Amino acid sequence: MYLRKLDYRKNKMESYKRLFENNRKWVEEKKREDKDYFTRLSEGQKPEFFLIGCSDSRVSPNIITGAGPGELFIHRNIANLAVHTDLNFLSALQYAVEVLRVKHIIVKGHYYCGGIRAAMSSEYYGLIDNWLMNIRDVMRLHEKELNSMQDNEQRFRRLVELNVIEQVNNVRGTSVIQKAMRNGSAPLIHGWVYDLHEGLLKDLKVEI
Repeated sequence: MYLRKLDYRKNKMESYKRLFENNRKWVEEKKREDKDYFTRLSEGQKPEFFLIGCSDSRVSPNIITGAGPGELFIHRNIANLAVHTDLNFLSALQYAVEVLRVKHIIVKGHYYCGGIRAAMSSEYYGLIDNWLMNIRDVMRLHEKELNSMQDNEQRFRRLVELNVIEQVNNVRGTSVIQKAMRNGSAPLIHGWVYDLHEGLLKDLKVEI
């Protein structure tokens, strides 16, 4: 038993150490391409985009958009929610709008989102159920449309889209954006969905 625990710990540490090894290789590669890369990066950030995405490990915003460090200011949580009582989200939004002065805000959901699927089920998940209530509110708002769909996967995909649209509306309704609108300096707000099967982004055309 003791030896098995040692092997288990060793395997975990090997994957952990690999992250540092990958980091060193990345730094060396960047320095070969541009010796001043990190010097410029340390001088500050001026991203044009604030992206609200899902915490899912398969949907890294920088990778799927081809954006480099400094190009996206990112806030992530389960199912890409913009909740008016979430001080973490509101603080990031205010910083993006009032300090960084981003030109665009993007809410990016993705098909096959675990948070959306969990919200659709009747299972008990514990603490996260409180967070999922925000998605269930979206389901309630669009109950007629969702119930008209016979295919569960079609309903699942549509709820992903409806959730993004509602979060776009939530962003617009924040005091941060309302203030920016009154000042004539509000960024454009967009809703996207990422398709894991195809790797492509879909613009839901809900620009505000």
